[in-house]
Amino acid sequence: MFHPLDHPLERGWVGRIDGDRVLHLAAQTLQSFFTGGSAAREHAEYRLDEVKLLAPILHPPAVRDFYAFEQHVATARASRGLEVPPEWYEQPVFYFSNPAAIFGPDDEIPYPAGAEELDYELEVAAVIGAEGAIAGFTVLNDWSARDLQRVEMRVGLGPAKGKDFATSIGPVVVTVDDFPGDEAEMIARVNGEERSRGNLRDLHFSWERIREQAARNTVLRPGDLLGSGTVGTGCILELGDGRWLQPGDVVELEIAGLGVLRNTVRPRPS
Repeated sequence: MFHPLDHPLERGWVGRIDGDRVLHLAAQTLQSFFTGGSAAREHAEYRLDEVKLLAPILHPPAVRDFYAFEQHVATARASRGLEVPPEWYEQPVFYFSNPAAIFGPDDEIPYPAGAEELDYELEVAAVIGAEGAIAGFTVLNDWSARDLQRVEMRVGLGPAKGKDFATSIGPVVVTVDDFPGDEAEMIARVNGEERSRGNLRDLHFSWERIREQAARNTVLRPGDLLGSGTVGTGCILELGDGRWLQPGDVVELEIAGLGVLRNTVRPRPS
């Protein structure tokens, strides 16, 4: 999704990037493009530097974030004195995040009230298209307030308020024809400093297994997001150095073949 810099649109337009150009397509949303508008005629053409890219899915019907990288699970649980439960290996598990808190590339991310331990999470997300199939992939940052999350997880539910203030996606969706989702270098930087590096090939469960689990006993809708979970080393919690994000920090998540998702952390609420 995009809008011209000289013609801001909250909903934006569907576009196809071709080199340094963006072609406006005659589809209302990316969901409609995947479910019948893939042959949509082309409208105006813009230079890439003449537009602002928006979140590819502005209002996803559902956001399911999985927990599918073993290294992340093992390290995060070890920090609490726990081992990986055998049930984790039996099926991919997920939690629901907030579809009303989606942010796009270069958006400012709100600093959650009452939090002091703000974290990024380096992930890939699958985007559901027609008939419940995976249509493409994008970069996903599952922003986390670790201190808020820690309290609610002790109750045995969650994460909820530790997560639902923001999820950012983008900058684009790359279709499965060009990005099969089996391998890609994944890097996170804060203010230009590399903090995390991993590879999508370390995903424990296949994308098809993840999709099957998401669809079990329900219906997946076009635009649904399925997060991979955090790649190993892909968050500050795993690094264990206590260098939590601060207002003004610029976080860049780069995934080879999907681009760079860049966001800035807003000031703390007064």
